Parts: sequence; C-alpha cells; structure tokens
Amino acid sequence: MRTETLAMHMSDGLLSAPTAVLFAAVAVAGLSLALVKARGDLDDRTAPMAGLVAAFVFAAQMINFPVLPGVSGHLLGGALAAILAGPWVGALCVAIVLVVQALLFADGGLTMLGANITNMALIGTAVGYLVALALRRVATRSRGGLLVTAFVAAWVNTVAASGGFVLEYAIGGAAGYGTGTAAIAVVGVHCLIGLGEGVITAATVGAVAAVRPDLVHLLRGARAEKEAVR
Repeated sequence: MRTETLAMHMSDGLLSAPTAVLFAAVAVAGLSLALVKARGDLDDRTAPMAGLVAAFVFAAQMINFPVLPGVSGHLLGGALAAILAGPWVGALCVAIVLVVQALLFADGGLTMLGANITNMALIGTAVGYLVALALRRVATRSRGGLLVTAFVAAWVNTVAASGGFVLEYAIGGAAGYGTGTAAIAVVGVHCLIGLGEGVITAATVGAVAAVRPDLVHLLRGARAEKEAVR
C-alpha cells in the first residue's frame, strides 16, 4: 500500500471531482460561519494570540515525528488552537495554515483543499474543543487536570479528523483502495499520531497557562461562568 497516498493531507485525485466540490462548499460554509462568530472572540488582547497560534501550528506541522517504520505524523493543531484561541478563531487559524501549505509547499492538493479544511480545521477543531469543554471542570482544578484535558482533546481531535477523511473517501474515493482498507490505514495510524499530538498540545497549553492563564480561552470561559453564577 502506498501509505503516502492515504496521508491526512489529501493529495489531488484522491477524491472524485463531485466529492471535492461538495467538501469545498462545506469548507466555505464552515469558514464563513467561523468568520462571523470569531468577531466576538477577537480583541486587542486575543488577536495577537491568534496570530501566534497560527504561526506555531504552521511551524509545528512542518516537523514530522516517527510513528511506525516508513510512517510519520505531525501536529494537526485543531485542539491546540481551540483551547488557546477558541473554536471559531481556532478553525480560522488552522484553515489559514492549510491554505498557505497547499499554495507554497504543495502539502495537500489544491483540489483537495476543501476536504483538508473540513477534516482538520472544522471537524478536528470542533471535536477537540467539545471534548475540552466537557472536561473544563477537570482543567480548572489543577495544572495536571489542564494537561490531561489538553492531551485527551488533542488525541480525539486527531482521530476525529481521520474519521472525516474516511467519510469523504467513502462518499467519493478515487484512489483505488477500498473504504475498509483506507479506514484501517488512516484511523489506525492516526490513533498513534494522536499520542504525539496530545503530548505537544499538553506541553504548549501548559506553558502558556503557566505564564498567562488569562490568554487560554478554555480557562477564560470557566472564569466567566463562575462570575455569572455569582
């Protein structure tokens, strides 16, 4: 099996043209909604953080770490961006990174850009944030709780994004592999890649929280809820 063809960054020709158009429309709709919603999260304090998150995700995605012989992975960044900058801004940050990578580094085909954005910027970010939100009480109890929350959210984010890949391939895969083969290859490998994603995400979120906890969106939301109760 050509494992590089079934990488998370989908290459041109992996999906049929109608499927590529469908998920390009999904990506446009999702990013349009995120753009509208993100306005409420951005201010003079959080805008620089969004820029730093995008830059960090871009740099981190350029660094591969070994998973299996002949197979490597890299940070997707959805959960990390959502925890630090919020789900809407986080989705935009990851999408910008994917667009730049596709245009400048040919990392993912241009015809597959909509599918890649759907998987990593929309599905991954949304699922990662929902997991972090569900574990928010754990995250606010201690530093260890925050690290565990970030790790779990990042791992689930990675697996969910790979699940999006499988769904798209099931709808209109054009690479000659069966859906079951693609699912085992992609989801199986990304269950392992998610471990690296979790470690990087937990370390980064922990480092930011140790210096400026007020810049961690997940923690700011928890404080807002406490103030509302009071």
